[in-house]
Amino acid sequence: MATPRVFIVRHGETEWSLNGRHTSTTNLPLTPHGRSRIISTGRALIGPSRLIVPSNLAHIYVSPLTRAQETLQLLHSHLPASCISTATTTSLLTEWNYGSYEGLLSSEIRASREGGKWDIWVDGCLGGESPEDVVERCDRLIGEIREKWHRPVFNGEGEGKGDLLVVAHGHLLRAFAMRWIGRRLDEGVQLVLEAGGVGTLSYEHRNIEEPAILLGGAFVVPDGEEEEKEEETVS
Repeated sequence: MATPRVFIVRHGETEWSLNGRHTSTTNLPLTPHGRSRIISTGRALIGPSRLIVPSNLAHIYVSPLTRAQETLQLLHSHLPASCISTATTTSLLTEWNYGSYEGLLSSEIRASREGGKWDIWVDGCLGGESPEDVVERCDRLIGEIREKWHRPVFNGEGEGKGDLLVVAHGHLLRAFAMRWIGRRLDEGVQLVLEAGGVGTLSYEHRNIEEPAILLGGAFVVPDGEEEEKEEETVS
């Protein structure tokens, strides 16, 4: 049994992600460069003998915002429709609501605050969401993933397909990763997920009670293909 994984993908580059402006509810499209990078990422990472094997994907979760929806479509643009798993669009994956800080740079947010300091993981966003609000959303989805998709795999039930794809946003996915391993958002865990970036969450010791961030994942090579390569090497 392969240990189930969750592949988290941040949406591709937008005009505001490029220049560092905080984007939550503003529904921006990807830039042309962002689109081309996501297409390249999909071709490199999704397919047979790739890191993300479509036949091993049990389900896909995606944010309802345009930039995430567009990213998901482009990731699979090189595959036939029959290879693409069913996707659920969920508001649990919308970006951290920045409230009054929407469209601002971090330096502008700090300048607007008394004392000139701001840490989103501690302070949240004026007129938007608090860290507790975001934790509640992340925990709900993590609970669903573990009980609906991963526990049956660990119990040897169903088809055994346990990998999932989650396409969303920078702050939300970093919060999701921290909550995956049971960490508080204010613990100061420094995680970076660039626009169009891909991360992997899984479990240690094939134990659902030991969630982990997977720092390096092996590409999956089907048994038959592996045997063919060995034969070619010998000959």
